[in-house]
Amino acid sequence: MSPKEKIDQLTTELKQHNYNYYVLAQPTVSDYEFDQKLKELEALEQAHPDLQWPDSPTLRVGGEITKNFESFVHIRPMLSLNNSYSQDEIVEFDEQVEKLAGGKPYTYLLDHKFDGVSLSLHYENGLLVRGVTRGDGVQGDDITHNVRTIGTVPLRLKGDNIPAQLEVRGEVVMPKDAFEQLNESREAEGLPRLMNPRNTTAGTLKMQDSSVVASRTMIFFAFSLYAEELEVATAGEQMDWLISAGFRLSGFHHLSPDIHDLRSYLDSWEDKKSSLNYEIDGIVIKVNELQLRQEIGFTAKAPRWAIAYKYKAEEATTVLESVSFQVGRTGKVTPVANLAPVWLAGTTVKRASIHNADEIERLGLHEGDTVKVEKGGEIIPKITGVILEKRLKDAKPIHFITHCPDCGTELIRIEGDANHYCPNTTGCPPQIKGRIIHFASRKALDIDGMGTEIVNQLVDEGLITHYGDLYSLTYEQLIELERFADLSVKNLLEGIEKSKEIPFERVLFGLGIRFVGATVAKKLARFYKHIDQLAQADLDSLVAVPDIGTRIAESVVAFFSDPDQQAIIEQLKRSGLQLEVAEKRAGSDILNGKSFVISGVFENMSRDELKQLIEDLGGTVKSSVSSKTTYLVAGEGAGPSKLGKAEKVGVPIISEQNFMELIDGMA
Repeated sequence: MSPKEKIDQLTTELKQHNYNYYVLAQPTVSDYEFDQKLKELEALEQAHPDLQWPDSPTLRVGGEITKNFESFVHIRPMLSLNNSYSQDEIVEFDEQVEKLAGGKPYTYLLDHKFDGVSLSLHYENGLLVRGVTRGDGVQGDDITHNVRTIGTVPLRLKGDNIPAQLEVRGEVVMPKDAFEQLNESREAEGLPRLMNPRNTTAGTLKMQDSSVVASRTMIFFAFSLYAEELEVATAGEQMDWLISAGFRLSGFHHLSPDIHDLRSYLDSWEDKKSSLNYEIDGIVIKVNELQLRQEIGFTAKAPRWAIAYKYKAEEATTVLESVSFQVGRTGKVTPVANLAPVWLAGTTVKRASIHNADEIERLGLHEGDTVKVEKGGEIIPKITGVILEKRLKDAKPIHFITHCPDCGTELIRIEGDANHYCPNTTGCPPQIKGRIIHFASRKALDIDGMGTEIVNQLVDEGLITHYGDLYSLTYEQLIELERFADLSVKNLLEGIEKSKEIPFERVLFGLGIRFVGATVAKKLARFYKHIDQLAQADLDSLVAVPDIGTRIAESVVAFFSDPDQQAIIEQLKRSGLQLEVAEKRAGSDILNGKSFVISGVFENMSRDELKQLIEDLGGTVKSSVSSKTTYLVAGEGAGPSKLGKAEKVGVPIISEQNFMELIDGMA
């Protein structure tokens, strides 16, 4: 048998064994026999590297070292789901779906809400080309080398009906028994135990050495896919296709015809969830019909056609030792309960949020109280009540502080706001540091190397007092500081210089105006175009901007009326930051009122770039074709269903070149 024939034989055989073991959970050979065949294949591939298959089982062994994970912008955002904690809320959700469906019939697809790490897998012509973490939902980290080591991730899809471009989303979890075995081995080596499976999974996926990742057992459960060329009408059909392509599913997904069956399914897993070999914290409920999902639509943060039902969180009792107060970047003061350590839902809890003064009063907290603690959504610990019969006789009630714990300034409370604030915006250290950290963060100016420790050091050394000062830092100043060497100084200064290219909407978000998140910043930037125009806007004109309410408008007016903020803005202007929307071509609103659908692969730009160009010129981009669509821009491999729908309803189909000619003629 020739080397090629032997490599082909072993590769095919081992791929099937992997599928049997990881996906079907029905191994047909011993671990020893599998390992021997794998070693034989590795030796043959080393001798004949040109004969290695792109999806060879040896790629799962790992060995790649990745020092920096590249960022990848998701083709479509990885949105969160709205959460519910009672079946009454599920009934309300169903009533909303019924209303939005407008009389059309619908069903629900139910599945486990895995307590793991979200992952997006990209396939081209059936071959895995990229694995990306969720990140902030807009962009994540490319961890492909590590993803290849997960046995339940197909390196090549099975079957013939494989779209040219395909994205599969799912969750990576670490089984409970594998987590326990890992901790036992760590204890044997004198290492501390890891806290819980989810955090361990997240940390493992970001390890630099993929061989270590390969040594830890993790499971990828697929639950959704995106492919224009795939003709499926329901999420249930998508699940069937995923199984046929070689993916592992929970095996417990369920098609629910009505709210009564849905509630029965939720009840059935209340107690059964603890019997699983992996953690779930609820059930995901999705409208099954894909076309109806498009019609029901999305909010800015979540789909309207899906919701997560969370089971009641675990509860524990412990002692409230003290309450401390933390000041955030906006001056908001948050009380934090310091607790006697207690084990709760897989982690040791030592602190819990109390939110505000009203919550302290509602709970009636006293020093030394025995309190009930649970994890809200099984993530953030919170105090839910006090066991009064255990209260000490001389216990003193806890009161909210009157002055800032960091700068001593008297706190204020704005009418209608449950929170207290420190008004000393320019002299309160945690506010100063917090605003700079926010300004340099990934979603804002994305200054590489400007982490919390560096910001603290620069402020404590007196080199900066606000984010405008970042652009005055020099090599000579930084090289004298501890932890700074020639390369780190140059990298930091390069990151600061690169931030001058960040678009206006992200700079506006980075300014840290209260209530102005990333979405609001984008709306304000596109409406006003220039920071001077926004700074001059009054309350009435701001409220007239779509989705900008009175609270946001008042905050914006207050920010730009502050002389200190005005001085910082002028400093940013002199430093050369992008403080206006960059016009990419003349006639920025030439596509106003026109809607587009994009399908396929294009020669001169990516789909994201084409979408951005359309939006920059005033147009809108939709995901599905309707009679209201102005144009379908079709590239190579455009989806047959979109092409067919466009022809049926009379929507013009244009190429990338046609589109460029169109906007050139309108400019």
